[in-house]
Amino acid sequence: MTGGDGTGRRAGKGRAMRRALIAAGLIGAAVAAGLVAARRRYLVVRVAGTSMLPTYRPGDRVLVRRTAGPALRRGEVVVFHFGPPPRRADLDAGLWQIKRVAAVPGDPVPQEVSPAVDGEPRVPDGRLVVLGDGVDSRDSRHWGYLPMDRVLGVVVRELSAPGRAMA
Repeated sequence: MTGGDGTGRRAGKGRAMRRALIAAGLIGAAVAAGLVAARRRYLVVRVAGTSMLPTYRPGDRVLVRRTAGPALRRGEVVVFHFGPPPRRADLDAGLWQIKRVAAVPGDPVPQEVSPAVDGEPRVPDGRLVVLGDGVDSRDSRHWGYLPMDRVLGVVVRELSAPGRAMA
């Protein structure tokens, strides 16, 4: 039984406040953990060259989902590198390339790529054939196969480019 001075109601309000603060803390921690997980899985990369015109223009930003090589499919647009992986701070520095997957392991080698891979009939395991959408693209027609372990991920959508409205 509570006294006539209202101490029971104040104690009840205090417990409710503590519960609300704990719930808010838990929600905040869950949101923070979700953001960290999303950041590890997705990132934004700036398109630097013209090899993917008209699909992507220099300065466009694309959302990339990090992915493992065997999950790649023909027609997907991938972001990759040739040398050692750039540091996280260099993701916007034009060190990454963007091309469309034309053939995956086991596929026949596209005819236009055949001279660059010494006439091999099929794409070997662990390799991709990638081509740019633009006519001036330097791609598998020039340097042959792309090792799958060089792929950062797959473009999942174009983000609004600076100074250009999305179509």
